[in-house]
Amino acid sequence: MLSDTQKIIKRTFDFTLAVSILLFIWWFILLLAIISSIDTKKSGIFIQERIGYKGLPFKIYKIRTMKSSNEIELSNITTKNDKRITKIGRKIRHYKLDELPQIINVIIGNMSFVGPRPDFKGYADNLKGDDRILLTVKPGITGPASIYFKNEEDLLENQSNPVNYNDNVIWPKKVELNKDYIKNYSFINDITYIYKTII
Repeated sequence: MLSDTQKIIKRTFDFTLAVSILLFIWWFILLLAIISSIDTKKSGIFIQERIGYKGLPFKIYKIRTMKSSNEIELSNITTKNDKRITKIGRKIRHYKLDELPQIINVIIGNMSFVGPRPDFKGYADNLKGDDRILLTVKPGITGPASIYFKNEEDLLENQSNPVNYNDNVIWPKKVELNKDYIKNYSFINDITYIYKTII
């Protein structure tokens, strides 16, 4: 578990880096939002509730990539060729550009650059025992589990029952990876995960 000093250093780094990045790429996020709005005929910024720090819900910001009329009710199971994803949206998701608005979440303080990915209700909020250590840190834009499962949608695409595979294979492995990240936390590891995500 992170010490108070480590949390302060992590938060200071997150805020400083997020503000610096946003100053340079705000126009690109705006451009993506406009393109998405034209493509999906809805708001280009998609807001959805996720579970975060201490198991509390918060609003996450993403570039919209689907045309579905009930996205707010979608599960976290999407595959590479999901028919709800537009052609442009598929390109945006391939390069993880839909995650860029989460820089705003980092500035607000309900996310970090590195940490467990924020999940839908029914996952992180249902953690038990030692697994609840995942709720002691803010969810991240990237992290060990995100890198390990960087091709998650491709992996799910090849399963006859994607939901079952996610719940019984992918989710437990994510919990294991994120527990190890928190228990062996270091600032250098955060820098390493950010670097691996970029490359």
